[in-house]
Amino acid sequence: MQNTKAKPKSAALRLCTAAMCLAAGILLPQLFHIPGISMSGQVFLPMHLPVFLCGLLCGWPWGAAVGSVLPLISSAITSMPVMYPAGFSMMGELCVYGAICGLLYQKVFSSKNSVLSIYLSLLPAMLAGRLAAGLIKWLLLMGTENPLTIHAFLTSSFITAWPGIVIQLILIPSIMLTLQKFRN
Repeated sequence: MQNTKAKPKSAALRLCTAAMCLAAGILLPQLFHIPGISMSGQVFLPMHLPVFLCGLLCGWPWGAAVGSVLPLISSAITSMPVMYPAGFSMMGELCVYGAICGLLYQKVFSSKNSVLSIYLSLLPAMLAGRLAAGLIKWLLLMGTENPLTIHAFLTSSFITAWPGIVIQLILIPSIMLTLQKFRN
C-alpha cells in the first residue's frame, strides 16, 4: 500500500513549502488584528497554524526551523510579536510545535494515514510547545517585578487561547486531508 501522506518528496519542494508556511505565518496574523480587540492574536493563534502544517508537510527539521525564526522575522517586519518576553517564548514554543508534530507524524505514525495520526502528532506537540513557552517566559521574567505565575501561564496558554486551540484542531486535520486527496 502506497503511503499517501502530503509530505513533499524533493528538497526543493520542501523548501518551497516551508517558505510558503513562513510567509503565511507572517501574513495570517495581520488578518487577526481586529480593531478594538488587542489580544486577538493571543486568542486565535494564527501564527501557530502554518508552523504545525510545516512540520506535518515538510518534516521536523523544517517545522522546527520555520517555528524558531517566524516570530523573529514577523517582529522585524510587523513589530509583532514584541520580542521580550513574548517573542522569545514564541520562538521556543513554535520550534517545539514544528519539531514534535513533524517528528511524530513522520517517524512514529508514518505507517498510518488518518485523522488519528494527525491528532496523535498534533496534541503532544501542542502541550510540549506550551510548556516550552511557559518555561522560557518563566526564565525570562524570573527576578523581575512581574514573574510568571502558574495561574498566568495556565490562563494565557489554555483559557485565553481556547478558541485558537479549537481552530487548530479543526483546520489542521481538514487541510491535511484535503492536501492528501489532491495529492492522490
